[in-house]
Amino acid sequence: MNTRHPVAATLAVAGYIIMIVPILFVVATAFTSSETLSFPPQGFSMRWFGEALSYQPFVGSLVTSLEIALLATLLALAVGVPVTLAIHRGSLPGKGLVENLFLSPLIVPELVVGLALFQQLIVTFRVDNWPVLLIGHTALLLPYAVRVTGATLAGTDASLEEAARGLGASPMRTFWTITMPMLRPGIFSAALLSFITSFNNVPLSLLLQSRKTQTLPVTMLDYVQQSYDPMVAAISTIILAVTIVIAVIAERTVGFAKIFGGINS
Repeated sequence: MNTRHPVAATLAVAGYIIMIVPILFVVATAFTSSETLSFPPQGFSMRWFGEALSYQPFVGSLVTSLEIALLATLLALAVGVPVTLAIHRGSLPGKGLVENLFLSPLIVPELVVGLALFQQLIVTFRVDNWPVLLIGHTALLLPYAVRVTGATLAGTDASLEEAARGLGASPMRTFWTITMPMLRPGIFSAALLSFITSFNNVPLSLLLQSRKTQTLPVTMLDYVQQSYDPMVAAISTIILAVTIVIAVIAERTVGFAKIFGGINS
């Protein structure tokens, strides 16, 4: 902590407290033996973790969330990486316009995107909710794929690719042997951010869901409106633990400096 700026240090500590203390309350509540949400916990019990893991709506919506998040991340990268290469390495006309187009989901409210998809695809063309939900999540993740991989590519040396081409390497060989290794941290970063964003999404998923297709955050929101037991605290604690594990793996394999360092460049 920087003692030369006591006001900034105090605000930083206050910010950490505001963010962390509510999470600690949720985690503590998950281990209560009480029938209702209460703090401090009344006794210690792992009961609610078992209840959460055996509650079918949570399990089914968890599978849906994982499927949507994984497929949307892959589709966003499959589209975003070529677009990034075209913007930063190609002779694409109107590069700025194309980049702004792919970054526009960050500006347009999710409710607007969801309403447009619902009106055009579900109401007009009678498309099933699951593929529309996948399309919506993919659209929301495209800015991460383009922006993060673009920041990584902008920080690489293009002369290495030119040297490979000058030595006779084909464009495909140059991509796999030179460009892809340089892009790998950016792709990993974009995949991590995209997956977390998709998995935790509520506004878009709430508009495009159906009785058969619900994501875990929406199911948790519905459950909280109907019940007041600690089951939601238990499933939230499980998600938090998994997120921490993923963060540790990301730090050990790539490092947060490489994951987040180029996003603001």
